[in-house]
Amino acid sequence: MKNGIIKKKRSPKAWVISVDMGYGHQRAAYPLKDIANERIITANNDRIISEKENRIWERSRQFYEFVSRLKSIPIIGRLVFGLYDPLQRISPFFPFRDLSKPSLSAMRLKNLIVKHGLCKSLVEYTSANPLPVVSTFFIPALAYDYAGKDVYLVVTDSDINRIWVAQDPKASRITYFSPCTHASMRLQEYGVPKGHIIETGFPLPKENIGDHDEIVRADLLARLVNLDPKGIFFSKYGALVRQKLGLPKHGQFNEEWRKRHKTHPLTITFAVGGSGAQADIGMLLLKSLDTFIRKEEIIVNLIAGTRLDMKSFFEFEIARLGLGSVLGKSVRIVFAFNKKEYFEQVNQALRTTDVLWTKPSELSFYTALGIPIIIAPPIGAHEEYNRQWLHHIGSGFVQEDPRYTDHWLFYWLGEGRLADAAIQGFLDAPRHGTYEIEKILFTKME
Repeated sequence: MKNGIIKKKRSPKAWVISVDMGYGHQRAAYPLKDIANERIITANNDRIISEKENRIWERSRQFYEFVSRLKSIPIIGRLVFGLYDPLQRISPFFPFRDLSKPSLSAMRLKNLIVKHGLCKSLVEYTSANPLPVVSTFFIPALAYDYAGKDVYLVVTDSDINRIWVAQDPKASRITYFSPCTHASMRLQEYGVPKGHIIETGFPLPKENIGDHDEIVRADLLARLVNLDPKGIFFSKYGALVRQKLGLPKHGQFNEEWRKRHKTHPLTITFAVGGSGAQADIGMLLLKSLDTFIRKEEIIVNLIAGTRLDMKSFFEFEIARLGLGSVLGKSVRIVFAFNKKEYFEQVNQALRTTDVLWTKPSELSFYTALGIPIIIAPPIGAHEEYNRQWLHHIGSGFVQEDPRYTDHWLFYWLGEGRLADAAIQGFLDAPRHGTYEIEKILFTKME
């Protein structure tokens, strides 16, 4: 207090940096929006980025999306992807060994940063206000590191390529926010000191969790009701559910109780990647569940992201399948013209999502919200490891033939397997990454 005036303490801020390459890295940055100074800076197309740097980034983004879409084309697509994939290949996890020697890609990237000035304008702009810097992509983080500045780097997959680590890991000033133990151990293999690795978990949206887990617990309870139609899961693990979700110790999980806690029909959310890959799977899903969708017994959310062409594709195919009358009801397209609104809509849809069907991208970590994952074919080495991670914690199942979804999906539901996967994700996958990251940064700033 000065002269009788109480000064309100300003909320701590940090520079939050992402890239526009698909949705993954921006999805990781979105939950940190409350602490972002000015805005979340998109390193490859923000207004502060030079034209020269922007051209380098744009060529990389276009190539990645082209190759991702191409993979679905028989023979030629797989051949081209086979030539590209070794560039992002990740060495086998076992046996544990020293992998600190820089790869050719890591050395080329350093050359791009140091000699050609990639991310130079970004580093210069943020240096005028020396706040903590958090990046959800490795290239900006390495640019700060090679400029002799401290930086935090959010790891967005369960395993990563050597290119995420500086040429000399022991001299690096990068502190890594790791999403899981597997990623932490991989970083150590790459030579990153333990003191530079903090296992926070992937940053998930606060609006899906709550300050005291009150939102995620309520959503999970409603989800389990839909995922266990025969009561098999509740008969086995009722005591566990009571304990973890804060339910009364006594009472029956009977039909009356189920009706009281049912908030929505069984809901499946199908997410295509940022490149639009695998959209055809969603159409096979609709065709297989046609009868249940028409009766509005099942809701299907189709995530089109910010791509107008994907939205148009979905609308055309929905009409072709004769489901136009239920569009906006039991078939819903999630689309927005910008990433912020897209993430808001997706996070809202996930609250009533019972099953998330997606390739094993960064969305794999959303199983921590108590959502079982049906795993579409992975694209790239990092997604192969995400698939393994989901298997490891028991919250994901590889998709069966989408043409027969009505056969295997109801078999899994009847056995209580998807309910079991939901609770496994809730219990075993870390979900407080956003809170942990903020706490670390705020402590740093005090």
